[in-house]
Amino acid sequence: MERLSSTTILPETFEGTRDDLAMQMALVWGQIKAPLIVPLLRLAVIICLTMSLMLFIERVYMGVVILLVKLFGRKPEKRYKWEPMKDDVELGNSAYPMVLVQIPMYNEREDLVELECQRWASKGINIKYEIRDNRNGYKAGALKEGMKHSYVKHCDYVVIFDADFQPEPDFLWRTIPFLVHNPEIALVQARWKFVNADECLMTRMQEMSLDYHFTVEQEVGSSTYAFFGFNGTAGVWRIAALNEAGGWKDRTTVEDMDLAVRASLKGWKFLYLGSLKVKNELPSTLKAYRYQQHRWSCGPANLFRKMVMEIIRNKKVTTWKKVHVIYSFFLVRKIVAHIVTFIFYCVVLPATVLVPEVEVPKWGAVYIPSIITILNAVGTPRSLHLLVFWILFENVMSLHRTKATFIGLLEAGRVNEWIVTEKLGDALKAKAAAKAPKKPRFRFGERLHFLELCAGAYLFFCGCYDVVFGKNHYFIYLYTQAIAFFIVGFGYVGTFVPHS
Repeated sequence: MERLSSTTILPETFEGTRDDLAMQMALVWGQIKAPLIVPLLRLAVIICLTMSLMLFIERVYMGVVILLVKLFGRKPEKRYKWEPMKDDVELGNSAYPMVLVQIPMYNEREDLVELECQRWASKGINIKYEIRDNRNGYKAGALKEGMKHSYVKHCDYVVIFDADFQPEPDFLWRTIPFLVHNPEIALVQARWKFVNADECLMTRMQEMSLDYHFTVEQEVGSSTYAFFGFNGTAGVWRIAALNEAGGWKDRTTVEDMDLAVRASLKGWKFLYLGSLKVKNELPSTLKAYRYQQHRWSCGPANLFRKMVMEIIRNKKVTTWKKVHVIYSFFLVRKIVAHIVTFIFYCVVLPATVLVPEVEVPKWGAVYIPSIITILNAVGTPRSLHLLVFWILFENVMSLHRTKATFIGLLEAGRVNEWIVTEKLGDALKAKAAAKAPKKPRFRFGERLHFLELCAGAYLFFCGCYDVVFGKNHYFIYLYTQAIAFFIVGFGYVGTFVPHS
């Protein structure tokens, strides 16, 4: 009798088990595919196409408005009265309105800030160094506390700058006259200009997104409904309007947007000055950028949940303005834009590769996203050659933004998480460069982002399936998008600051 070796028996056993498992999975997939998966995926495609159309119409509308604004030259000086502030020999400084300049800080060195304040005070400048013994309410709490001091009563306007902002000397000369001569205006907002946009590819991507926000979204809001979201810095508020709106509230992580919506519902108008630019810094590390995007995505969604009924019941503004605030400002730009980018292009569209019975029309898969992308690129013409990288990066970040949006809508665990956006600063970089080079200590776990890696693996699998069984050539997109998710998932994006 021929002796059988274990080396021939065990592999056949394992192979049989593997084949049985594969057959069982195929059987289960076949049973649930037609009655469950196909209808659900078709419904998801319809919902995503509807959201894509909503976003597309909004982008086209804003594109048309901004074109008309440029063609007909609707500059702020033509829409509102503006006259330069004039000297008065008899009245002296009392001829000018009193302006309070607030610079809320948290992670700056207190001793250096206090010394700088003392230095300016010794020159006769009216400057105060105020601290509080808690961090309640975060930035909103600090600004609210700052408005309680006795000297605020003597001020007509308040201008707010974050610590990294560098306004030009003529900032007040260009903004205050609009508030002085137009009593219906509550806010004058300046544009941001980024000093470190060329630091790395990630900062260039941020510049493209934010330039569209300022060039198009803010300008359109200012030109049509005299409403837009206050950016939290580089803006001047009429103190009377701020107080009438209820002051600063810390119920969300977007206290600036909260105040803007409440002031708008009181009938106040806002003005955006795109020609007035204030230098500031973009977060250049992935960690800082993710925290910032969580706050910027979660906060508006949570504010929408809290204020939607208040907006509907409001009697002071027109129905069209209510529609603009609820539909355009909140629903499309702050919620739909994040959700459709991730769910459609990173989940549903790849899933149709696995379920060929469900087809996505070419206009929804190719034409609409292409037009939206081109319209978004208007803000930063110098970065047109980076458009593909921007698309891939935005799709990756949409995962984080979508998660934050649902946290805000559902008021889940991290809804009120506030982590100050860390910015490296030129001084810090120069100091780091001057130090003797040390071997960096890598904390590998900090650089791994599990959700991005899972999304990358899913897209890569769909790409492989499309190569073997597909016919739409989606694998070209799926592979490149998977690589982008892997790059971010392993933390190889942005400026890397090693631990000393």
